[in-house]
Amino acid sequence: MKNNDWKERLNIVYSTNPDFKYETEDEETVETPDKKQQKLRVSIEKKGRGGKTVTLVTGFIGNENDLKELGKTLKTKCGVGGTVKDGEIVIQGDFKQRIIDLLKADGYTQTK
Repeated sequence: MKNNDWKERLNIVYSTNPDFKYETEDEETVETPDKKQQKLRVSIEKKGRGGKTVTLVTGFIGNENDLKELGKTLKTKCGVGGTVKDGEIVIQGDFKQRIIDLLKADGYTQTK
């Protein structure tokens, strides 16, 4: 029985090349390094946010799920809203020192 892989082809309907191989999307899993190896940077930003102050956590290396989990933990412990996108954690409000203390207590030793 022939394997029907037409759903896995990426926008290719037909190819005249007899040696053409269809490319399928394979998600690469990025290993998240140890917490001690993460160099996280915490900063305050107001630009482009309608005058609202937000705290940014940047420099996270690893997969998206671990970043979302860290963002959720920080939002919960600060008691505010926020988001995780483009490799950054955005926390609403000025919580720079509190987030640095929380990250260091959690094992992220190279946090500034």
